[in-house]
Amino acid sequence: MTNRPHRLSLTRQAELLGISRGSLYYQPQPVRADDLALRRRIDRLHMDYPFAGSRMMKGFVRQEGFTAGRLHVGTLMKRMGIEALYRRPNTSKPTPGHKIYPYLLRKQAVTRPNQVWAMDITYIPMARGFVYLVAVIDWFSRKVLAWRLSVTLETGPCLDALKEAIARFGKPEIMNTDQGSQFTSIDFIKALKDAGIQISMDGKGAWRDNVFVERLWRTIKYEEVYLRAYDSVSAARDGLRCYITFYNTRRPHSSLAGRTPDQAYLNLPKPIPAAA
Repeated sequence: MTNRPHRLSLTRQAELLGISRGSLYYQPQPVRADDLALRRRIDRLHMDYPFAGSRMMKGFVRQEGFTAGRLHVGTLMKRMGIEALYRRPNTSKPTPGHKIYPYLLRKQAVTRPNQVWAMDITYIPMARGFVYLVAVIDWFSRKVLAWRLSVTLETGPCLDALKEAIARFGKPEIMNTDQGSQFTSIDFIKALKDAGIQISMDGKGAWRDNVFVERLWRTIKYEEVYLRAYDSVSAARDGLRCYITFYNTRRPHSSLAGRTPDQAYLNLPKPIPAAA
């Protein structure tokens, strides 16, 4: 964004961009090994105890020998995109200029593919770092329609996944997301409106509004991520690609009468086993 050889001084460039001059000289520091270990543990505990906020999470990790205080635990949870999930009044303030849309799925029967899609982001730990996974899911069939990995919580990968899903599978009637800044951003909302998709957003911290996505994250993490120690982003991408293919095409779901997400999406019956 800034240009050191430019005739404008760095101070003036920072003023025009609305950023701190000190940030121009900041050198990114690698995440400490003890922080990575703590993040990995917080992620697992969040899967098991999604109602735990920073105070309770601090108690959990201290029981296991970590010395982090509540403020540090809360900071890590925020950086990971994790918060306690429970029903509470919506007192949060949206990002300035970002509109929050109402939840459209209450008492709505979802009976067919492409009626409702959902999107969300989750934290993926690696051996020496972390990435974020964003996915587009068909609510009826649980099929993962598109996904992306990213090293930051930004709008770009969400837009890329949305555009891929629409290009491959058409468009849904409704898209449901949480109130994250990626999904309330001007570019993301414009993409949904341009495609003629109705916009639905969860209440802040209301996990039941997007429960199928939360179940997907738990499944992916316990059946794939926590069994691996990805040593690079490319290794994480390859592992997740293999698992998501298995999830869509081979893994039966009890909630789908034993069918796979692909079979439910295409409205195919469960295959009848051959006689012995």
